[in-house]
Formats: sequence, C-alpha cells, structure tokens
Amino acid sequence: MGEYHHNIDEKGRIVIPGKFREEKDKIIVTRGVEKCLYLYTEEEWQVFVSKLNKLSYTKHDARAFMRSFFAGATACEFDKNGRINITSPLVSYAGLSKECVIIGVNDHIEIWDETKYNEYMEENQAKLEEITENLFEAYHETL
Repeated sequence: MGEYHHNIDEKGRIVIPGKFREEKDKIIVTRGVEKCLYLYTEEEWQVFVSKLNKLSYTKHDARAFMRSFFAGATACEFDKNGRINITSPLVSYAGLSKECVIIGVNDHIEIWDETKYNEYMEENQAKLEEITENLFEAYHETL
C-alpha cells in the first residue's frame, strides 16, 4: 500500500521505498497493463506465474499477454542505496521521465511516470463511483 514520489536518474536507477524492499535482495520488473511497470517479489512472481501457466496456450490473447509480460521481465537487485536499475526498454515502455510515482497495489508495486499517473487518476476519478458500484454489485451476486 502507499504512494511515493521518487526521481529516476539518467541511468535508469530509482529508489524503491524501504517499506517495499523488506529485506529482499531483488525484485522482478516487467511491463504493466496501463503503460506502467509492475514489480514483484520473487515469491509473488512465482504465484503469478503459476496462475499464468493455467491459461490455455491455444488462445491468442493468452499467448500475446505472456509474450509481452515475460519478454519485458527482468530481475533487478537492490544496490546499497535501495535503488534498482530499470532497463532502457522498460523505461521507454512506461515513458518514465524524471519524476515517477511508486504505488503499492496488493500483491505488486507499480512505477508510473508522474504525469501519466496523474492523468490516469483524474480520468478514473470521475468514473470511480460507477466502477465501485459495478465491482461490488458483481461481488455481492457471487455470495
């Protein structure tokens, strides 16, 4: 959980807040869905991969998602300052400029370009009431 603002330097290094590091040596970084980056601990990565392995490889959408998701994935180690070095293809994919937002989202962390994050939040804020109603309505129907 939480939202943090950090800068990415010209070498692709960004500080991951200590709360998210929790004595981990490395983290898996890959392409996210909304042009952001997803970061997983090794344990959560394995949980997610096991879910993906249940998808039917005969389905075009499953193959397309897995190609994008795994091709962009890389293991990043923390340096002594709590930074990771994000590869240039991932920096480019997410459009990361100097100012970034790092958020905790349940089982993973996301890194967004600050401008894109603010635009995304503004766009979805107007729809949040409807989104919430639809999600919880469907949830209550399954009970």
